[in-house]
Amino acid sequence: MFRNYRLKNFNLPLVICIFAISILGILVIGSANSDYQNKQIIGMLIGVIVMVIVALIDYDFVLQFYWLFYIGIVGMLGAVLVFGDNAKGATRWIDLGVIRFQPSELAKVLLVLFFAFYLSKYSDEINDMKRLAIIAVLAGIPLLLIEEEPDLSTTIVTFLIIASMIFYSGLSYKIVAPLIIVGFVGVIVILLVLTHGGASLLEGYQNYRILAWLYPDDYPQYSYQQQNSIMAIGSGQFFGKGLYTESIQSVKNGNYISEPQTDFIFAVAGEELGFVGSILVVGLLFAVTVFCLKTAKKAKDLAGELICVGMASIVGFQTFVNLCVVTGMFPNTGLTLPFMSYGLTSLVTLYFGMGFVLNVSLQAKKY
Repeated sequence: MFRNYRLKNFNLPLVICIFAISILGILVIGSANSDYQNKQIIGMLIGVIVMVIVALIDYDFVLQFYWLFYIGIVGMLGAVLVFGDNAKGATRWIDLGVIRFQPSELAKVLLVLFFAFYLSKYSDEINDMKRLAIIAVLAGIPLLLIEEEPDLSTTIVTFLIIASMIFYSGLSYKIVAPLIIVGFVGVIVILLVLTHGGASLLEGYQNYRILAWLYPDDYPQYSYQQQNSIMAIGSGQFFGKGLYTESIQSVKNGNYISEPQTDFIFAVAGEELGFVGSILVVGLLFAVTVFCLKTAKKAKDLAGELICVGMASIVGFQTFVNLCVVTGMFPNTGLTLPFMSYGLTSLVTLYFGMGFVLNVSLQAKKY
C-alpha cells in the first residue's frame, strides 16, 4: 500500500494553513458564543484523526468503491427528506440521538470522489453528448435532492464544484461558453421576474432574501442580518476591537446578529480583528485553495488531480459565497465559512476531504 508514498512530498504548508484557520475559527467562535467553543475543538480533533487515517489509505483503492459512494449519497439525501429533522423551515439534518449531522456536507466530498474516478475513467468521452447527458443525470439526482431540503445555496455550490471538475477533465470551450451565457441570462431573468412580482419561482423565504438584498429598507425583517454584518465589519476598522471584546458598542454583544458563530462568523472576525484579521482569514483560505491546486498539478494521475481540484472548489467557492453574503454582495444564503464557522459535520468532512489531498501529495509524481 505504501510503495508509492514519499514522505518528502508531504504537503506541510497545506496542513499548517488548515490548522491555522481552524484554530483561528475556534477562537472567534469562543468570542461569538462560548457555548460552542469546546464542541468545535472536539470537532477539530476528530477531523485531524480522520485526515491522518485517510492520508494513509491509497486513494486508488478507495476510488474503486465509487458506485458505493454514489449510492450512499443518494440514500443519505433521500433519507433526509423522509426522516430528517426540520429546523427553521428546512429539513437538512438527520438526528441519530447521539449525533446530528448534515448529509449534504458529506455529500459534497463524496461527490468529489465519485466524479474524480468517473471523469478520469471516461475522460476520452468528456465531449461526447451521450456521455455528458449521463454525467448530467448523475449530477442532477443529488442536486435535486439537496434543493428539495430546501438548500439552494448548497445546491449551487455543489453544482459549481462538479462543473469545475468536468471542465478540468477536458470539456471543450465550445460547450462551456454557451452554458455560461445561458446561466448568466437565466440569473438576470430570475431577478427581473422576482422584482416584478414573480414570487412563485423560488421558495418563499428565498424570494424575500433576494428582495431584501435588492431593497434592504423595504424588507428590514429579512435584511437586518446582512446590514448588521456590514456594520460590524466596518466598525472593526484596521486592528479591530479586540478578541472577546466586552464593549457595549459591539454588534456581537448587542445580539444584532443571530447565531453569529455559524454563517456570519466573518462579521465577528471583522469587528474584533479588524482589517488585519480579516485579511489573515481570507489569506489562509486562499492559501488552502491554492495549495490544493498546486497538489493537483503534481498528482500521478487524472483522478488525483480531480480530487484536489474538487476540494479546492469546495473551499474556494464556499469561501467566496460566504464572504459575498456577509459583505452584502450576494443575498443571504445560509452557507458556512470553511474551517471557521461552527459546525461539526462541515469541519470533519472538510478534514476528511483534505486527507485525500494529502494522500495525493504523498504519491505525487514530482515535487
